[in-house]
Amino acid sequence: MHGKNADKASVIVIGGGLVGSLCACLMAQRGYRVTLYEKREDIRRTRANQGRSINLALSHRGRKALRLIGIEANILKNAIPMSARFLHNEFGSSTIMPYDPTSKQCIYSVGRNALNCALLTEAESRFNVDVKFNQKLVGVDFGKGAVTVQCTVTNTTLTVSADFIMGADGAFSTLRLFLQKCPLFDFSQYFIDHGYLELSVPAERGDGLVNNHLHIWPRGEFMMIALPNQDHSWTVTLFMPFKQFAAINSREKLLRFFRSRFPDALPLIGARELEEVYFGNAPASLVSIKCGRFHIGDKFLIIGDAAHAMVPFFGQGMNAGFEDCTLLDELLNHTKGNLAETARLFSEMRLADAHAICDLAMYNYKEMRDLVTKRSFKLRKHLDQYLSKLMPHIWIPLYISVSFTHMKYRECLKNKQWQDKVLFVLLLSTAGLMMLMCLAFAITFNH
Repeated sequence: MHGKNADKASVIVIGGGLVGSLCACLMAQRGYRVTLYEKREDIRRTRANQGRSINLALSHRGRKALRLIGIEANILKNAIPMSARFLHNEFGSSTIMPYDPTSKQCIYSVGRNALNCALLTEAESRFNVDVKFNQKLVGVDFGKGAVTVQCTVTNTTLTVSADFIMGADGAFSTLRLFLQKCPLFDFSQYFIDHGYLELSVPAERGDGLVNNHLHIWPRGEFMMIALPNQDHSWTVTLFMPFKQFAAINSREKLLRFFRSRFPDALPLIGARELEEVYFGNAPASLVSIKCGRFHIGDKFLIIGDAAHAMVPFFGQGMNAGFEDCTLLDELLNHTKGNLAETARLFSEMRLADAHAICDLAMYNYKEMRDLVTKRSFKLRKHLDQYLSKLMPHIWIPLYISVSFTHMKYRECLKNKQWQDKVLFVLLLSTAGLMMLMCLAFAITFNH
């Protein structure tokens, strides 16, 4: 038990998704009485698809959090390791770019719903966690430390109070909307002009893609990716400007587009299946959200996407949310269960890292759809690999620092900026040396 009377303190968690369920487990482990309110129905008891979602890439930060509640090993049993990017060009050839050529570390492809189900089950297994579904947040009283929830089945409302209230209710968080009305709570959101559409490669054609890789079709202004599933199918996601989605408005245009830009992927997806999904669904939007703080007063805190939603291109949305839970757990230990001090310290310590990973996620989209095809990028990768082997504790490439270490995100960003400067100076010095050598040779030759 951590903290005086921690077993008597009550905690409300708004949002029964990945981060909320994990947070409930960690708080329960510390003896708090946790009530988890989720606006959706129980996804374990319905066949309905609970919204569109990009397959998740689980890396070190997320694994650490799962390890804290004892389910990492079970999750990894049903996850698929991915050791490299598999790049497809438009002419049928491919290139493999390992994530970690030196230590051979990998990320894992996991299904969002399967992981969410496992976390909900784990939360419900704790005697001091009460999970309530079909409960929508409709009111907040910051002065009394209370929230009002409405049952979406009966439309009845209930106002409940707690010692601590956390919002883990996603990028379009209702709790954050209430926080935004509070003085001195800064907030910004940015929708990129690219959307995404989920396609798939069925299991019977799944062998057409090399397993244990993240497949990418980089095409400059747009791209497509594919992540493997346990049943040998692949989740495929097309990222593209909305105006381009709108321009492809007929079956002929769609098939012509895929035959010219993704010729090797079309037979795997299937022309009929492609047409059904493409014209049966609208592309979804992608948003990046930053807040000026994550808490209000002594009792309210937001975490995960509610605090720092990001575009999905670094595969860190879930991992960053899970790391929020890890930090929260560590701070509760540090403050000996002082919830108010924990909330203040969380905002203070996490803010710069949250902003950094939002920026890095945006940068990585350009890398994945465009830079990976450039010779200069490939040269940089070779230099990173060489210097990393030469100085493993000094030269840590960006992707490795983000995905395979627990270095603060802000330090990952600073480290990349430092490396860029070092390489720029080295290249400039090399160019200058070559010019001097050429000049010396010319002088010698003329004499």
